[in-house]
Amino acid sequence: MNLIGENWCQVRDASLEARDLFARHYSARKNRDCRTGGKFIGPGQYMLLMTADGKAIFAWRKFIDASGQQGVNCSIFRNEGPVRSSLLIEEACALAWLRWPGARLYTYVNPRKIRSTNPGYCFQAAGWRRCGRTKGGLVILERLP
Repeated sequence: MNLIGENWCQVRDASLEARDLFARHYSARKNRDCRTGGKFIGPGQYMLLMTADGKAIFAWRKFIDASGQQGVNCSIFRNEGPVRSSLLIEEACALAWLRWPGARLYTYVNPRKIRSTNPGYCFQAAGWRRCGRTKGGLVILERLP
């Protein structure tokens, strides 16, 4: 793995280590049968990041979103390591803007699937803001350049 930031290495979709972390994320079940060849990111341009110790993953995905959201989507973030989540998110944002300069970054958080009383808190601590909810009740967070 090549370190591309202080904490992150870029890995390929279908990386066994990244896929193992993804499998423990709450969104993994609904996508289980939709991907082939061990890939889990989905179509479009992507950047899959994993910490050197293999304890956190972050995936950026730029695709046509049927919801109408514009920008680059954080499709997965999972941190099981010692580095503060907000710090990992800040660094992942900087890497995304190197690849997609000036892009709006956004993500969805399912408040029913996490234990936090403030869904998306680690993103908010990294400078993100709430910008709405989906019809299904997901919290939409964004980060502008």
